[in-house]
Amino acid sequence: MGGKVTVVGAGFYGSTTALRLAEYNIFDTVVLTDIVEGKPEGLALDMNQSRSIEGFETKIIGATTSPEGAGYEATANSDVVVITAGLPRKPGMSRMDLIGVNAGIVRGVAENIAKHSPNAVIIVVSNPLDEMTALAQIATKFPKNRVMGQAGMLDTARFTNFVAEKLNVKVGSVKTLTLGSHGDTMVPVPSRCTVDGKPLSDLLSQVEIDELVDRTRNGGAEVVALLKTGSAYYAPSAAAARMAKAVIEDSGAVMPVCAWVDGEYGISGVYLGVEAQIGRSGIKKVVESKLTDSEVEALKAAAEAVRAKQADVQTL
Repeated sequence: MGGKVTVVGAGFYGSTTALRLAEYNIFDTVVLTDIVEGKPEGLALDMNQSRSIEGFETKIIGATTSPEGAGYEATANSDVVVITAGLPRKPGMSRMDLIGVNAGIVRGVAENIAKHSPNAVIIVVSNPLDEMTALAQIATKFPKNRVMGQAGMLDTARFTNFVAEKLNVKVGSVKTLTLGSHGDTMVPVPSRCTVDGKPLSDLLSQVEIDELVDRTRNGGAEVVALLKTGSAYYAPSAAAARMAKAVIEDSGAVMPVCAWVDGEYGISGVYLGVEAQIGRSGIKKVVESKLTDSEVEALKAAAEAVRAKQADVQTL
């Protein structure tokens, strides 16, 4: 065991992520923060009381913070910081509808984190994801490899689940991949989708695959519409926690994440959903895998779509 991880934002997403990280039993400390007074402390107290039952020693600390930076000393010298702060979507809202309000929140959080944990690796999960990841890097002034976003892990997990349910097979037998952005320009990679090693296209028609892709692209909205209040957090928190685990263990695991792309696939200067090797330095390298020409074209289109919006966040 060793290391310290901070989760900023103690809503459903943040609190579930904090608990998952604690239950891994690989960190010394998990810090959970929120601007709602007493909420993170109360959740931490509750989680710590589960330690003897679930058999983990990681200590959970709750800290109320202010936008001005009070309370952030509890997060000092974190190895990994997961930023979940911001408003969730309401039914009918797109992720982009949140950009104005969440930009202010994420910028403030990022600046406070940089002050207290100058060597941390940052995992952003606030929406709109690709834009908030770019903003967190600008606000912290951290090297780009130390700031990444969680999207591809979640989108891939959704796609995998839908394929497994459609074919009535074990999820463990299904491998899928999505790249691009977390939203309208998500790029599923059919050439990398298999079931028990067999190409997905052998098992489903193109129409059926397109339907599952569409459902994946709208996966978050489908959950939001059913919940009415709030958005998904069980699958997203699992994805963010696995990324933080890969960082602290310096595992070199290859995961689809939102990373800074600089030359790979002929794309430069943008945060984009790609496969990357994760370790203590954050993104060790972007893994350029073999894609078909049409998949590369879709990835380039996604890059241009998010590039314009990421340029806008500098002023937010």
